Amino acid sequence: MTIDLEFTPEIIDQLNYERYHYLVPMVQRRMEVLWLKSHNLPHAQIAKLGGVSENTMRDYFQLYKEGGIEKLKELNIYRQVGDLEIHIKSLEAHFRENPPATIKEAQSDIEAITGIKRSESRVREFLKKNSICVVAKSE
Repeated sequence: MTIDLEFTPEIIDQLNYERYHYLVPMVQRRMEVLWLKSHNLPHAQIAKLGGVSENTMRDYFQLYKEGGIEKLKELNIYRQVGDLEIHIKSLEAHFRENPPATIKEAQSDIEAITGIKRSESRVREFLKKNSICVVAKSE
């Protein structure tokens, strides 16, 4: 199956530059694959040299066909949202007013506010990820 794409000398130069200098490695890989395509290499060789499957290579070709180099730069990465993230604003406000002294206290507060019970390690990870400090109370 042949996928016909057009490449001007300017586009080839830009692909060549971006495949090394773009800040996001995934975009660099896309640029590399399209740069290889611009040199009329066989698709199996492009996939092998680009380090991608032939399906992924065809996805990159489709992105380029739809919107050129700018479309190759778009990142639509899915990230699952945790149950606690839905409550982040209310939890941040609560902990700003009532800093927990221990992880156990934070765990108890989170359960009371949200109804969600999490282990101490999950609570610690959540607090750290969201820059919420646990402050040891002085006696």
